[in-house]
Formats: sequence, C-alpha cells, structure tokens
Amino acid sequence: MSSDTFPRLHNAMWPGLVGKGDEPGQEPPISLKRMLELTAAAEVDGRTFDGIDYFLFLPHTDPNAGDDELKKIADMIAEYGFSVGSLVAPVWPGTVGDTAMGDAAARERFLEAVRMACRIAGVFNKHGVRRYGVIRIDSAEFGVETWRQNPKANTAKIAETFREAAKIAADHGERLAAEGEICWAGLHSWKDMLDLLEAVDMPEALGFQADMAHTYLYLMGYNAPEHALLQPGYSEEEFYAAYETMVEKLRPWTIDFHVAQNDGEVHGAGSHDKTGKHCLPNDPNGKLDIVRCAGYWLKDAPSRGIRHICWDGCMFPNAVLESPETWNAILDVMLKVQAAHGWTA
Repeated sequence: MSSDTFPRLHNAMWPGLVGKGDEPGQEPPISLKRMLELTAAAEVDGRTFDGIDYFLFLPHTDPNAGDDELKKIADMIAEYGFSVGSLVAPVWPGTVGDTAMGDAAARERFLEAVRMACRIAGVFNKHGVRRYGVIRIDSAEFGVETWRQNPKANTAKIAETFREAAKIAADHGERLAAEGEICWAGLHSWKDMLDLLEAVDMPEALGFQADMAHTYLYLMGYNAPEHALLQPGYSEEEFYAAYETMVEKLRPWTIDFHVAQNDGEVHGAGSHDKTGKHCLPNDPNGKLDIVRCAGYWLKDAPSRGIRHICWDGCMFPNAVLESPETWNAILDVMLKVQAAHGWTA
C-alpha cells in the first residue's frame, strides 16, 4: 500500500470488552495485548491492518493512568506497527461518566469522562502513535423509555451536555462523534439523531459516527417506528432508495465510520442494552452489501476529515474472536471497501 492511500484500515479493540465480564453467562474480557496480536496476525494478499480504535477503560486502559503508563501503552501499540485512530470516551454509568440527560451531577460526570479522553488523546498525539481520529460519545442513557417521557426536554438536555462536551474537545484540538445506535436515548433513530446534531449546532466540534450495522436498524425504525424508512419484505430498489435518503441526511455530519454487517436482529450482552446485532462480513444472513453501502457514507469523506475507517463487531463469542479466519475475512472486506471508495492524499 502506498503511504498516501486512504482511508487507513483499523480494527476495533472493544469487541474484547463489550458484553464481557465475570457475571453468570458472560465470557471473560480479551486483553488489549491479545486483541493487538489477533489484529496483527491478519493478512490478505500481503496487506495488513494499519491501526486500531479503542475504548478508554479497564481492563484495556485505566482512564486515570499517568502519562508514563499511557506512553507505555502507546509504545506497545506502535510495536505492532499500528496507529491509534478514534478513541471511545468512558461516558457510560459504571465507568467514569453518567447519563447526558441526568441531573447536574450526572452530566458533570459525563463531561469529566470527555476531559479524561481528551487528556489521553493528547498523550497519544504527542507520542506520535495517533495522528487522526475522533473521540466517540453517546448519550450514556440506555434505552428510550425515560427519554420518551418528555422527548423535547430530554433532547434539549442532551444537546446542552453535548455542547459543553464539544467545547472541551475543541479546547484540546479534538472532535467528538456521537454514535448513532438504537439503544442510546436521543440517538436512537435517524431523525432523532439529526434533530440532536442540529440542536447542538457545532459541526466543527461535534459530528456523527455512522456504523453500518446500527444504521441498518435506523432504516427499520426499530426503536422509533414513526421514523421507519423501510418495512419488512422490502425490495432491493426500495432498500437503496431508503438508504440514500437516510445517508444524505446524516452524511454531512459524518466524521467517523464503522464498517459492519447486520442480520436485521437485535442483541445484547451483559450490561449492554439490546442493539443492532453485528455479524461477520460473510454471514449468509447479512442484510448489507458492505462495499456498495459503504460508498454512500464515504462520498466526499476527505472533506469531512475522515482519514480512516474501522471494523466494528461487538458481542461475538470469544471463540470467534480468537479465530484467525475471523480477522482475515474482516480485513478482506475492508480492503475491498478501500479499493472501491478510497483516495490518495
């Protein structure tokens, strides 16, 4: 690969954490080192992954770690030949943060999580292991039941929290990307996501993170039937017309992009509320032509500051994550997306 070929291809580290734990029925987390090893071992026609995106929380990273400890982590990542791209701020309750639509104390915890993520990003930037990417957030409000009690007021509260978070990020030279996913209140449908982005109205500091699996369920209106763009039994023509409608609304805000597959189902594990079920790229039940659909999101990507794309596949069994075939199949489709929609700079 030429050194000026984009987008760079990243793998997410959080599939080793999300839905994992020590509660009944859960599998243990996979360490950051092991996730790096699995990613580095993937190879297709001599090509490998370029970097990683990852979640800034234990057991992968202590968000309170000092600079020296963070530099050791950066060294370890660089030893595998990887760059660090986008970072996931620990905004969820039970990590550092709390709900963005809560009381003043909860919202301050949310903002503190953003401050921590910006500090860590700064250490990685200064080290040299990180040269692009965003900091990912969501509302940290699992489910939509509480939000529905007063949608207008709750969206306004999330928007206010996000504005303060965006100011923090901008002061650190960072951008925030809000993850569109049906399990996050206020971000649970394409229309509510768009309304929130417009309410924040800070496009230079806060944009949208599009995940192909999660945005598929946006189309179906899973947690917002009134915003459904498709109905079950849709035709291929109907699918792409609806897909284009959704993407044209959200693409101008999109500053971070996840390649993913979805089988149309929802799935949850551990403390993670039910959301779009990620599948392997070659899953026979997958609903998406990954390469074709990625093109809708990556149109004019350089103008939005996108320099990498990341695979996201959460809540797979550990046996799947430990299989070399898993990562080779993922890298293969990532390379096809890059070949079809990439650019040079």
